[in-house]
Amino acid sequence: MIAPVLPLQQSPEYARTLRALGLGLRCGEGHGMRWLLQTRRLPLVGTVSLISRGPILGAAALPPDWLALCREGSRGPLLLNADGLPPDRLRAEGFWPLLTPATLAMLPLSTETEMRAAMLGKWRNRLNRSAAHGLQIRRLPFSASHWLLSAEAQQARRKRYRALPPALVAAFAKANPGAAQIWEARHEGQPAAAIAILRHGPTATWQIGVSHAQGRACSAMNALLWAAMRWLARKGHTTLDLGMLNCDAAPGLTRFKLGTGAKPHRLGGTWLHHPMLAPLARRLPDRLSR
Repeated sequence: MIAPVLPLQQSPEYARTLRALGLGLRCGEGHGMRWLLQTRRLPLVGTVSLISRGPILGAAALPPDWLALCREGSRGPLLLNADGLPPDRLRAEGFWPLLTPATLAMLPLSTETEMRAAMLGKWRNRLNRSAAHGLQIRRLPFSASHWLLSAEAQQARRKRYRALPPALVAAFAKANPGAAQIWEARHEGQPAAAIAILRHGPTATWQIGVSHAQGRACSAMNALLWAAMRWLARKGHTTLDLGMLNCDAAPGLTRFKLGTGAKPHRLGGTWLHHPMLAPLARRLPDRLSR
């Protein structure tokens, strides 16, 4: 059973991408859950495994043997970016907390009337004003040569954040025809803003977004996202993952995402499991895993 919200990192589309790149992974399904586990061999450490935003539960409860099922006999380090797994259960399994939980913006997709009604007033007003600027908006199949990718790389260096590698995004598009889309806004023939969205199951993920000065003046991002929301809803998608909320480092972007009507979704933090550390991890104070 596929969850109503299927994270990119646990989707069949992502698995096809990793295989196309020759990266290690194992996929499994059973006992009311499914998982995608990435593997990488590191010098001196050996094979390190990662489950990001998983496992995906089809049942209400985590099966008692979930960890053994996911490990499939592996006894090396396992990193888990938990999503919906209770901290006390992870501690009981011997997981060591590494990073505090992040919060994502998850936008429900439905009818145009319902999506407009869910927007905050300022966001909706900017969307309405964008129509007066004569923006030319078009949807394009993903292309590695589109100006958005080089502009996003420059933006990432300037703002000092790490994005999904362009090669991985390009591989996703190649391995999943039609699943990667670009929406572009031009003003008087010049690029103003663009976004790239990856589609996976009932969910889609806003992966890249760049707005030039003219785009910001015209509220082009509002217009682009609205165009994408309507198209994705017509294609049967129920949720658009807008990515992480960071009130401290990016307060403006956080307000923009929440203004769409998106709901905050708190993840479960990053955890490490290793058989040698498990006995100690089970005795950690509760305050270290909240």
